[in-house]
Amino acid sequence: MRLVWKLLRSHVSVSQLAGFFLANLCGMVIVLLSIQFYNDVLPVFTGGDSFLKKDYLIVSKKVSTLGSFVGKSRTFSERDKEEIEAQPFTKGVGAFTPSQFKVSAGVGMEQVGLQMSTAMFFESVPDKYVDVNLDKWHFTPGEETIPIIIPRNYLNLYNFGFAQSRSLPQLSEGVMGMINLEIRISGGGMRDTFKGNIVGFSDRLNTILVPESFMNWANQTYAAGEVKEPSRLIVEVNNPADDRIARFFKDKGYETEDDKLDAGKTTWFLKLIVGIVMAVGLVISALSFYILMLSIFLLLQKNSTKLENLLMVGYSPAKVALPYQFLTVGLNAVVLLLAVGLVLLLRGGYLDKLQNLLPGLEGGMLWPMLVIGFLLFVLVSVFNVLAVRRKINGLIKK
Repeated sequence: MRLVWKLLRSHVSVSQLAGFFLANLCGMVIVLLSIQFYNDVLPVFTGGDSFLKKDYLIVSKKVSTLGSFVGKSRTFSERDKEEIEAQPFTKGVGAFTPSQFKVSAGVGMEQVGLQMSTAMFFESVPDKYVDVNLDKWHFTPGEETIPIIIPRNYLNLYNFGFAQSRSLPQLSEGVMGMINLEIRISGGGMRDTFKGNIVGFSDRLNTILVPESFMNWANQTYAAGEVKEPSRLIVEVNNPADDRIARFFKDKGYETEDDKLDAGKTTWFLKLIVGIVMAVGLVISALSFYILMLSIFLLLQKNSTKLENLLMVGYSPAKVALPYQFLTVGLNAVVLLLAVGLVLLLRGGYLDKLQNLLPGLEGGMLWPMLVIGFLLFVLVSVFNVLAVRRKINGLIKK
C-alpha cells in the first residue's frame, strides 16, 4: 500500500481535500451544535419552571350584575368541563380545587422584625399544570410541612408597595423560602397547625397553591361530605391563535385572565420562528454532506487514469482503494474531534449568556451529542469507503 500511496499522493489536490474537509467539518458542527443547543435549552421549554412550555388559559365565568342578583352560579359543572374537553382546540383541562376549610397564616422572620397574620385560602391544580420545579412539590398525610407556591406578583406587591410604605426591608425569592409560616386549619370540629414552606413563585397561576394530594386529604379531613365545584379551569390548547377559542369563550360567557390569549399567540409565534430556524439548519447540513460526497468523487475522477493503470498492472481494487479509504476515514476522525471541540467552545459562550438571562439554568448532558457525532462519523466513513470501492470497481468495467 505504501508504494501505491506514493504514486497516488502526487495527484492528490490540496484544494479538493480542503473542500472535502471544510464541507465535512461544517456539516458536522452544524448537526452537533444543533443537537447540543437543543439539549441545553430543552429545560427552558419543557421544565417545570418553563416560560414557553405549553399554552395555557385560565378560564372563569363572567360576573354580571343581573347574575349576581338572581344567584346565577359562577362555578363549572362536570358537564361544562366535558364540553370544553370535547373542543378541537383543547389538549387538556384541569380544575382549580378550592379549600373547603378555614385557613389562617402567621408569617414571622425575627431577623428583619417582620410579623404578620392573616386569613387566607388555598387552591390546587393537577401537578402537570404547575410552572415551578416539582422536586419539593409533594405531601404525605402525617407530614407537618405544607409546600406552598405563591404568585410572583404577590412578592412584587410586598416589595414595591407594602414594604416601602412601612419602611420594611425588601425580600428576595431566596429569603422568602426562609420565612417561617404557621398555617392554622380548622373545620369539621377540628383545628390543627402546620408549617408552611414557600417552594416557588408562579407566573402562570394567580392563586396560593398547595399540592393536590394535600388538598384532597385536607378537604376529606376538615370538610367531609362537602362538595364545591371549581370556579376556574386551566385549559391547555393546541394553538392559542385559533380563532375558534375566542368564539367559543364568547358564546359561553367565559373569560380568560390577564389577556392570556394574546400571550399565547406570542408564544406560538416564537415557537414557529424556532421551528423555521431549525429547518433551515437541517437543510444546510444536508447540503454540506452533499458537497462532501461531491468532493470525494471529484478527487477520484481526477486520478481515474492512474487508478486504471494500477489495476491493469495487477493491483487489486481493494489495494488501490485502500489509500483513499484511509484518507477519508482519517479526515472524518479529525473532523469529528475538531467539531466536538468547536461545539464545546461555542457552548461555553452561549451558556454564559443564557444563564445571565435565566439564572439557575443548567446545561444539558453532552453524551447525546457525542453519541450522535460518533454515529455520524461511522455512517459517513462507511459511506465514503463504499463509494470509493464502488468507484474503483467501476473503472474495471470500462
